[in-house]
Amino acid sequence: MKGYSPPVAKQRGMAIISALLIAAVVAVLAGAMLTRQSVFTRSLEAEQLRIQGQWLLQGGLEHSRQMLWDARRKDVLTRLDQPWARAQVGAFAGRIEDEQGKFNLRNLVNRQQVDAEQLQSFERLCRLIGVDPAVSRRISQRVIASYVPPARYPMLRSLDDLSGIEGLDPVVLQRMQAYISVLPGPTWVNGNTASAEVLSAVVPQLSLAQAHGLVAERDSGQWFINRGDFVNRLRLPQVVVDAVQVGITSEWFRLQGQARREQRRVTIDALLHRPEDREPRVIWSRVGV
Repeated sequence: MKGYSPPVAKQRGMAIISALLIAAVVAVLAGAMLTRQSVFTRSLEAEQLRIQGQWLLQGGLEHSRQMLWDARRKDVLTRLDQPWARAQVGAFAGRIEDEQGKFNLRNLVNRQQVDAEQLQSFERLCRLIGVDPAVSRRISQRVIASYVPPARYPMLRSLDDLSGIEGLDPVVLQRMQAYISVLPGPTWVNGNTASAEVLSAVVPQLSLAQAHGLVAERDSGQWFINRGDFVNRLRLPQVVVDAVQVGITSEWFRLQGQARREQRRVTIDALLHRPEDREPRVIWSRVGV
């Protein structure tokens, strides 16, 4: 019978430990490779969803442009009963708003000079929608400082550019979105799409109650066919046509929408210009996730 050999036992023990260490290292490496593969796969899937979402956004944008162009070719009037004014649902969900149905802040400055009448209209509108007078003054000062030489601020692109104004909290800014726009140049208000608050603001003699009645009549299907028709239906004999900057067509629209792919959402915000004789084009757009 052979005796027990400590060196041999020690060697066997080291071999077992080495084998276990190698197995552990292999397991760690394999786990790391699987983790990297999983991360890569998720990243690839996320990128594919992002690209698919952007394609859906592009499709929604092109569909919106086509709807606006079809409406313009069918009818010179811009009205809220036209297809573009209905919410879009499906893979792309969005809405087009007529920016000329709102008060355009760019109107505060005309030919590099402050337009006193437009400034009064803006102040009236702010009172009607519950914006503090001090805040409305700061807004008008910011706009004027962007367009009257020497300009001290960059030109505005949207209401979001006003977010840093003292006292203008996000809730008030969100409320203003329904009544106020920022367009590249001065525009008239479209009487066929404007709210009662906007109409009452731009027609000084028109009370808010009268404006609500006028809008209810309009939205029942009695659309304004021209400026003279709008002024006649004001039932205010003291108001003359030439003094009212209200029209019946629009060139400027804003698209806001989103596309969803599984759990991923991609949004778009775009300003569209539809001249009388050309298809709508994108002036600016923002895409976010």
